[in-house]
Amino acid sequence: MTHQSGDVARHLADVTGTRAQDWFPVFKARYGMLEAFAALAATGTERAVVTQFLTCATAVDPILVAGMTPTYAEVSPATLSLDPDALELGSDTAAVVIQHTFGIVDQSAARRLAESARSVGALVCEDSAHCVGRMAIWPDGTPLADVSFHSFGAEKMLPTKFGGAVWVSPAMADRELRAAIVDRLLALKNPSPRLALAARTYRYQLAVLNRLPRGLSRRLRALLTATSVLAPPVAPAEREGRLAHAPVAASDWVAHGMASAMLTLPRVESGRARAVAAYVEELGDRVEVPAGITAGQPLVRFPFLAPPDVDADAVVARLREQGVVAGDWYRPGLYPGAVDPEVYGYRPGDNAQPVTEDVIARLVNLPTNVEPERARQIARQALAVIDSCRVGRA
Repeated sequence: MTHQSGDVARHLADVTGTRAQDWFPVFKARYGMLEAFAALAATGTERAVVTQFLTCATAVDPILVAGMTPTYAEVSPATLSLDPDALELGSDTAAVVIQHTFGIVDQSAARRLAESARSVGALVCEDSAHCVGRMAIWPDGTPLADVSFHSFGAEKMLPTKFGGAVWVSPAMADRELRAAIVDRLLALKNPSPRLALAARTYRYQLAVLNRLPRGLSRRLRALLTATSVLAPPVAPAEREGRLAHAPVAASDWVAHGMASAMLTLPRVESGRARAVAAYVEELGDRVEVPAGITAGQPLVRFPFLAPPDVDADAVVARLREQGVVAGDWYRPGLYPGAVDPEVYGYRPGDNAQPVTEDVIARLVNLPTNVEPERARQIARQALAVIDSCRVGRA
């Protein structure tokens, strides 16, 4: 591990109360996930990884690439994560993924999910992509996951664009599996010169592409991506059940950016928590806000469910017209959408998970990297847009 990666590991250990030697920086979190699932795939015949399709395609790609089978379970509208009351595990369950969607960490639900996974001998995986440095814990304060994935990528908590980290529990019951995961992470090679350059120049490339006419920008973006000159947040291959390239470690430049950004994490989280508190106060009793959101949580985006009689897409579109950076994560499921959902074992609209489908249909999210007064203004705009959408339907 390089000096820069060592700094990342120490910072993450400091904020989580864990050991630096159990943290492994990677180029992107999805590649760390692949190494963990590949090690798991080599251990036995159990192939099912229980996860949710209220997520990004890049969170499921590593399962497929590792040769495992994603199995989707219902989410809870309260947490936007797997619902412990609806979870059904079988003898073929190899792992359960607990996703902290938008950064909502519901300790009670996560503990129940972990207990269910352990009851069938499944690996407990934690997807903390939206809340780098935050983990679900047992009542004694120790992390409950066997493996925890954290992202420094685009549109996450910190403005780093690239980077990820994997925490591997020193208390993992399966010592051989733990050793295999660690060995694979330590064996990761540095990015190729072209990939390293793509990371270093990403911001400049975006600045140029965003200034070009839309048609020209789209064609040039596709060309740069195809030639590995541009490394987008979601590559075309990553909407097809594949990954853009082989897993690699964090380059020195990426690791340096991760370590530097970690120094700002307390300030960033404090600011986002204040915005969340403002949204909760303004929206909490007016629209359906996930009950797992508490005023003090620093969320990467603030989600709510539009009323059943309101088109969520229309709400997002009208807010964007008003200058609000409203989001449509995760609509469609496996965001930003799979080219062929059946490759992922997902059939939109088949009503196998009606609660999740309903959440996807109504989900809207608002920016949290704003001052509280701006959050209040956005909340009022959202309520007015919802009312106008109802009027438009009448």
